[in-house]
Amino acid sequence: MVGAKFQMTQVVGVGVVGTGWMGTAHSRAYLQAADRFADSGIRAKLVVCADEVAARAKETQQRFGFERHTDRWRDVVEDPEVQVVNVATPNYLHLEVVTAAVAAGKHVFCEKPVGKDARETAEIERRAREAGVLTFVGFNYRWAPMVQYARQLVCEGKLGRLTHFRGHFLAGYASNPETPLSWRFQQELSGSGVSGDLLTHVVDMSLYLAGPIKRVVGNRETFIRHRPTPGGAGGDVTNEDYVGALVQFANGTRGNVEVCRVIQGHKCDWSFEMEGTQGALSWNFERMNELTVFLPDGTGAHDGYTRIVSGPNHPFHGRFNPATGTGLGYDDLKTIEAQQFLQSIAARHQAEPGFAEALRVAEVLAAIERSWQTESWQEVTRLNS
Repeated sequence: MVGAKFQMTQVVGVGVVGTGWMGTAHSRAYLQAADRFADSGIRAKLVVCADEVAARAKETQQRFGFERHTDRWRDVVEDPEVQVVNVATPNYLHLEVVTAAVAAGKHVFCEKPVGKDARETAEIERRAREAGVLTFVGFNYRWAPMVQYARQLVCEGKLGRLTHFRGHFLAGYASNPETPLSWRFQQELSGSGVSGDLLTHVVDMSLYLAGPIKRVVGNRETFIRHRPTPGGAGGDVTNEDYVGALVQFANGTRGNVEVCRVIQGHKCDWSFEMEGTQGALSWNFERMNELTVFLPDGTGAHDGYTRIVSGPNHPFHGRFNPATGTGLGYDDLKTIEAQQFLQSIAARHQAEPGFAEALRVAEVLAAIERSWQTESWQEVTRLNS
């Protein structure tokens, strides 16, 4: 057609390891990204999915159109058509799977917390860096349009010099003591408990919005110490249900973080508040399409918080709908996340958050864990593997 523009599309072969809820969320995100970002010049091809439960892998293949499925994760790593290995397994497999993937020269998307502990995360980050592959991490809450707008306000200095950051993630998904013992409650399989599961998100957001953390002091508790096992006598919970910590940022900002998985009443109360010398803002995932902002104009007539509703003028919103107040959901954040990773591959440029950012989070968590033992403030120190 005369005058028509034709844009070549780069196709990236993706293999997904782990096809539980998170693995299917990633699979769906790659498909959605091809539609929502159709003009991007890059899209994913779902090549192979793997799960140790063969029936689950087969179902995932059928649901999302993977070319094949397997019950061996190494088949994904060794597949010549796979350029990206997407890791959505339990934490105890991250080190082995990612190590094999980067050794094979594959780019890697890994769900947080990347390693079971800070040592593993440092090892994974080093191996990926030395292999020269691109990485990405599932800190998907960064991509909410109103979080993006909050960061824009901070970066533009609208809040002035930051003074406070408070974040909490209170989700009572394990509040029922009859919830069966699973890998999430066992230190040898999960590493930390609610730290790796929820606190990773809060700390990542604090670093993203307020900058590096200098020192911390925290405490922990396991409120439900024994859980049932199917057909058995049950077993002990060997990691923490609750973590709280005071934090001091390198730029002088003060704050606190708190997470709990057994709290009553709270469903997915993931919130942060920030104050500076000229303004303030707050966000809550349960109302993720809203941002509350306080930017006084000096007259006193507007001396109060304003509720802003997400719309096409905010980052990414227009990719999903053209209307202000017609909100995005969790899966949309995973779609944006998948597209950001694909774009980094197309540009051959390491984007954020990659394994380096995951390591920064792990270093903060490690300092909080040290403070549990010493009951004192601990400096956040760099980990070099």
